[in-house]
Amino acid sequence: MFRRAWKPIAASLVVAGPDYYFYTSRDQTFELPVRLKDSDGKKQIVMKTLPLLPMTSINSSLRESGTADNKSRPYGVTWHHTTAALPSNDPIEDAHSHQIIQSDDGKSDLLFFSVFDGHGGRNTSQLLSRTLINAVALKLSQLAASTTASSSTKSFTDGLWAIWSKSPSNSTPTSWDVPSISSAIENAFVEFDQVLLDAPISILKQTLQEGNLTAKSPVPDLSSNASGIQTMQAAISGSCALMALFDTAQKDLYIACTGDSRAVAAVWKPTADGKGTWEVDVLSEDQSARNPKEVERLRSEHPDDEADNVVMNGRVLGGLEPSRAFGDARYKWPIGMQELLNQVYMAGNGTPLRKPPRTFKTPPYVTARPVVTHRKLSFEDPSSLRFLVLATDGLWDVLTPEEVVTLVGGHLAGLKGTIPKSTLPSLVPTSVANAGVDGKAGKQLARSTKQGSWAFVDDNLSTHLIRNALGGGDEKELRQMMSIPAGTSRRYRDDITVTVVWWEAGKENEAESVIVKSKL
Repeated sequence: MFRRAWKPIAASLVVAGPDYYFYTSRDQTFELPVRLKDSDGKKQIVMKTLPLLPMTSINSSLRESGTADNKSRPYGVTWHHTTAALPSNDPIEDAHSHQIIQSDDGKSDLLFFSVFDGHGGRNTSQLLSRTLINAVALKLSQLAASTTASSSTKSFTDGLWAIWSKSPSNSTPTSWDVPSISSAIENAFVEFDQVLLDAPISILKQTLQEGNLTAKSPVPDLSSNASGIQTMQAAISGSCALMALFDTAQKDLYIACTGDSRAVAAVWKPTADGKGTWEVDVLSEDQSARNPKEVERLRSEHPDDEADNVVMNGRVLGGLEPSRAFGDARYKWPIGMQELLNQVYMAGNGTPLRKPPRTFKTPPYVTARPVVTHRKLSFEDPSSLRFLVLATDGLWDVLTPEEVVTLVGGHLAGLKGTIPKSTLPSLVPTSVANAGVDGKAGKQLARSTKQGSWAFVDDNLSTHLIRNALGGGDEKELRQMMSIPAGTSRRYRDDITVTVVWWEAGKENEAESVIVKSKL
């Protein structure tokens, strides 16, 4: 549908400019300010000369992780999705996952897509990428089982699809509705986070019950307990989570956001002149301590005498930027529990926990409860939601939702080569239906949207967005951003993970089976 709608415009384009892959500059190095310690241990800024990586290496790094998949389904829709990631941390702290659960007759799907932005390590984000979709699916299965008043379902998929197998699609039981599903997703997030936080405590309790202690050691030393250390690392590091759920039977889309990753959708709106425009719909709010709504919420959850300290310098207690996250036990466990678990697990291996912030009084200060947003879908209506971008904040630190929509819309229209930034909006017009709440005020990198150029050189849509976040058609800028080594690069760019989902209707004859990946 996209290509049909845009072909008349795309065919009229003449893209000028040099070949994107051709580089002739004699300057093969660049200088970068780097913070180093001098002989007295004091930090100072020095200029360091770094080599510019060749474009062959840049392209290889950008495209290394890219994946793409297409699924044609019996209900006449072909689903397309791409994912790509680029590290700044070593190893990358982002993660992602997706899963399709199909009904027995193959006529309905639940499609899950998620991205995770880890911080303080990758332990939490990696755990979420393996388990959170299943946790949400299980919660929805329990809701479906209660809806059908049957507790004899053989599996969670039986429970999910039983509500449609016994009645016409227009008589779905009322308890499987938008508020109930949204609440189930919220509860799945919160309950999973609680399990994550309780895991090292449970291992400690089990050890105490076994009674293998001495008078000299009233507290066990579990610093060499692999399971205990693993659960501690997942609890004390943290991660934002962003999940999209497409319910094709009810034609609903749910976006669950915990943290400051962002979901942006675009709706194709035909116009009287036959050209059309993309309408930008921001489906999540940046849940950070820079978001006035989150600041108000945080202050309302704590005593009045903490009002000035709950958020300081745009961070929770002056330390953590996202105001909602999984893990981050340092902002959730009481001080006594932190001290005990530090002694049990961490002191013995020389990696003690950081002490809580000095203004820490009435935990928890951070929650994993998501904000769930809902939109209706119409696979037949050309004005319905047509594509969705999920990305960690490394992308949104640099690109606006409008820029992302024009870049995706132009790619789907078949644009190729380099296009001036000032020209693209006229080729891919947009309007804003919902701008959302920007929780990155004061943080987003200042880059002119009028200067420079965009690059349309990647087949993978997610890779395409990452390339343009780091320089796009401005080859020297791209090479500089990609040439900054790990460790130093984190001061200039974050890990970036992007998933793009789009669909086409009228593809009944191309239907194929889908394997359910769940391991519940």
